[in-house]
Amino acid sequence: MDAHEIAEGRRRWQARLDAAIAAGKVRDTDFTTLSGTEVDPVYGPPEGTDDPRFERIGWPGEYPFTRGLYSTGYRGRAWTIRQFAGFGNATQTNERYKMILRSGGGGLSVAFDMPTLMGRDSDDARSLGEVGHCGVAIDSAADMDDLFDGIPLGDVTTSMTISGPAVPIFCMYVVAAERQGVAVGDLNGTLQTDIFKEYIAQKEWLFEPEPHLRLIGDLMEYCAANVPDYKPLSVSGYHIREAGSTAAQELAFTLADGFGYVELGLSRGLDVDLFAPGLSFFFDAHVDFFEEIAKFRAARRIWARWMRDVYGAKTDKAQWLRFHTQTAGVSLTGQQPYNNVVRTAVEALAAVLGGTNSLHTNALDEVLALPTESAAEIALRTQQVLMEETGVANVADPLGGSWYVEALTDRLEAEAEAVFDRIRTMGERDRRWHDTYGPMTAGILRGIEDGWFTGEIAESAFQHQQRVEKGDKRVVGVNVHTDTVTGELDILRVSHEVEDAQREVLAKRRAERDDAAVRAALAAMVDVARTDENIVPAMLDAVRAEATLGEICDALRAEWGVYFEPARF
Repeated sequence: MDAHEIAEGRRRWQARLDAAIAAGKVRDTDFTTLSGTEVDPVYGPPEGTDDPRFERIGWPGEYPFTRGLYSTGYRGRAWTIRQFAGFGNATQTNERYKMILRSGGGGLSVAFDMPTLMGRDSDDARSLGEVGHCGVAIDSAADMDDLFDGIPLGDVTTSMTISGPAVPIFCMYVVAAERQGVAVGDLNGTLQTDIFKEYIAQKEWLFEPEPHLRLIGDLMEYCAANVPDYKPLSVSGYHIREAGSTAAQELAFTLADGFGYVELGLSRGLDVDLFAPGLSFFFDAHVDFFEEIAKFRAARRIWARWMRDVYGAKTDKAQWLRFHTQTAGVSLTGQQPYNNVVRTAVEALAAVLGGTNSLHTNALDEVLALPTESAAEIALRTQQVLMEETGVANVADPLGGSWYVEALTDRLEAEAEAVFDRIRTMGERDRRWHDTYGPMTAGILRGIEDGWFTGEIAESAFQHQQRVEKGDKRVVGVNVHTDTVTGELDILRVSHEVEDAQREVLAKRRAERDDAAVRAALAAMVDVARTDENIVPAMLDAVRAEATLGEICDALRAEWGVYFEPARF
């Protein structure tokens, strides 16, 4: 790009910044260094110089969005501190949420226990020993009422990390809001709903892929019509990375999944400029500092180009890749766990320098158990130190133009594009999926069926583990610097009494509800499932009648069957 084009871009950026300042959209705070030096909101090539890279780099707030979605960077609005929490029953988790909000958290993120993630009630025989252990137990809308008691859902954005039974959980959230007197159209938050990554990495599905896609399509339509600010899909690379993928695989598989959901929306006849802003993303921030920053920058650029050039999105918002980040749980070590505070801080800084829109920082003890209250506070304070003390929010994309970071960004983009080509080629092998949804969706479904994704991730995980065991990759406290004076941590333990109490509450609620109304609502929901009608309104009716999560999911399992992953060797 020549000097004139770069200067024109700077003028466009300045005009957007000036408009944001005039509208009161820039924070009134100190934007100087610790020594008192005033810093500019963004930096670029020296005036009058050419830079052939700049067409790919650009200015914040304009295509290709490599440097961020907003001309103001974090000066307009800092990232949302959204701490992921959930354990025991809804009342216990509610207390933790209120602690997070009191301590400066800007939003909530719900962790569900394994039975809930699998669409099982707490009294299901397969839930024994798992209730409340890796998140909060939610059996019905009454639990959702308790979860958000005293937390106004019209004012607090809430992210819910669940995919298989995401739609019935969303319905419980909507009903809880109704019972608070909140208009459904005022809700704002994010639901994960990403079923592709379940087959690829996390393994928490209910049905075969196509019934799940039916539910996701119905949810997209419902939210577009009724809950305009809500994001019904958060496409997750986090679990792909935690399963052992490389940064390039996380980037490529995640964006491919996102393209698949775009094709799903288009197959429903939805307007891409209306539904695409409801898609968000969820990435891992691992410990390789510069590679992670480059990954986030490449993700925005790739998404914008594909949305514009492949899927025809015309508006900036439809081309934006908005993403939440969580620091890498898989990087934490049980050995010398206090070192995890340092790892988390480095990973959080990479996420911020990469332009994350919201962030969760893991607690030092999460490799061993759910975090204690003190460990959760340290994790929260880690973000607040970054935000308030380090100056990283003063300048948009401060590493933009770095020869190293730009080279890494270009390399990750090229590797991702090669993966997209492979996936689309796989999709050509099955015209049924190709013609129903589109080439990327067809390739994803073929890759799931063939075990290609899981095989690629397994190979990457194996190679990394070999490097650690040989000492080629050093992990402090594990294969280097292993001497320590620290002792064992006191960790949070969820008592079996939580499970006993949850089962008793569930039995009491079943005894007090109108069973005939529940059965009728479930039957009506199944009738809708046999048609092309949107299932969300019927599911909401079942939830209002206090049908449980397990009852709703079992009714659909009986209709659609269940999915078992084929054995592979």
